[in-house]
Amino acid sequence: MNEQAIRKSKLIYWSSGIVSICGIIFEVLFGALGSYILGDGVKQYTLTISLFLTGMGIGASLSERVMKNLIITFIWIEFGVAIIGGFSSFTMFGITAFAPDGTDAFYLYLITFLVGALTGVELPILIRKANEIGVTLNKSTARVLFSDYAGGLVGGLLFVFLLRPQFGMVKSAFLVGCVNLIVALIVLWLFRKEIRSFLLHAIVGGAIGILLIAGLFFGEEMAFTFEQKLYQDPIIHMEESNYQKIILTHDQGDTRLYLDGSLQFSSADEYRYHEVLIHPAMGFAKSHENILILGGGDGIAAKEILKYKDVGKITLVDLDPAVIELAKTNRQLLKLNEGSLSNDKVEVINRDAFQFLEGSDAWYDVIIVDLPDPNNESLNKLYTEEFYSLIRNHLKPDGTAMIQSTSPVFATEVYWTISKTVESTGLHVKNLHVDVPSFGNWGFVMASRKEIHLDKIEIPVSTRFLTTDMLLSLTDFGKDEDNEIINADGNMVELQPNTLIDPNLIQIYENAWKNY
Repeated sequence: MNEQAIRKSKLIYWSSGIVSICGIIFEVLFGALGSYILGDGVKQYTLTISLFLTGMGIGASLSERVMKNLIITFIWIEFGVAIIGGFSSFTMFGITAFAPDGTDAFYLYLITFLVGALTGVELPILIRKANEIGVTLNKSTARVLFSDYAGGLVGGLLFVFLLRPQFGMVKSAFLVGCVNLIVALIVLWLFRKEIRSFLLHAIVGGAIGILLIAGLFFGEEMAFTFEQKLYQDPIIHMEESNYQKIILTHDQGDTRLYLDGSLQFSSADEYRYHEVLIHPAMGFAKSHENILILGGGDGIAAKEILKYKDVGKITLVDLDPAVIELAKTNRQLLKLNEGSLSNDKVEVINRDAFQFLEGSDAWYDVIIVDLPDPNNESLNKLYTEEFYSLIRNHLKPDGTAMIQSTSPVFATEVYWTISKTVESTGLHVKNLHVDVPSFGNWGFVMASRKEIHLDKIEIPVSTRFLTTDMLLSLTDFGKDEDNEIINADGNMVELQPNTLIDPNLIQIYENAWKNY
């Protein structure tokens, strides 16, 4: 091969690796978008990966018809990936905000399939072009395939450790689209002598570049206005941490915290939730020397516990340091938690709750489980028999645990499955629920190694809602929210504990909340 042919051959190998990096980034980006906007991360990642690979397969099949004008076909495919993929996150937020229900899911799956199909056409075309230039068929094919597969690994690592945490989903999409466009323009320039109407293609590429650069600089701000439509109050803080999207809203004295789109509390009525979460367990425990909070990174649960002057130490375990930092620095959250996370009695540990309990040998008087609902695989792990067994093993003989357990009204089977799972560990349980206007009717499972008698509990600290006299009333459940659940066939539902091996709670949860 002459020197120019060698340069072209190397460019093809590099191009295959770069477009593969872009392809895998778009693939996982679409999964992340689906997980955030549509919920159930496992389901969304499964669907997007399946659709993307199916699209690649169909695209590879269609590429058999492309035997001429290989370079110009590749360039236009890159133009298509750049514009569709680049605007994917931006348009997804717009559709979610303004289009009818269900349109967002259809759109996400459509662009996933389209980008997958375009990506599937790329590689066979590059292989054919490499074979035209290369020394032997096998060597050219092997090199292009190596660049493609190695690029897939690089793309996955870039998205997880750089793009998502540093740029967010909107800017990441525009940035990767720009990379696709740059590859197309470089190939266009190097092969310009083989291309008719070179100037026309260059103008189209330049126009796409202007759109992508505009999106890179202004798209996130516009997407923010779209996302604001999803929340009833103005957003005062938005952050995408390594673990979740954190949204804080505030309007007319009401501050609300959302994690991955799910409401965590409203300052207008959070005291109803947190007082029931904390004070029955604190009142039943014989000692308050060593307290464990799993979750509760907003610091409000810790604030309620610190009302007890005999508290020795509070260990708060929350996975996301970004939530902790927000709770320690944001003026609205500090007003709610009264600076509890900076109290000398509170130790904050950023770690997965399951792993923390597995590695700890400490015993606790009270364990508070203030975790998000089990709407994905990683959270479901924290609602299993195995997890509650760890809680049992860290409770002192006179200790008490209180577990937030979603709504017995909106998700009746979910609530009683959680209760059944806790009870399967050998702990005694007591079921409580309370009306929280921003949430609706909300349930808790109180657990101890010994039988629980609410009539012997006193609440000696100041509260806004809960009193000693009303504790027993929290155990009364109506007919539409008790544990006698009737299915559509008129038969009694037999509840089964949720386990790591049989994570039945995820599907039950999804079915329960899909209409709310």
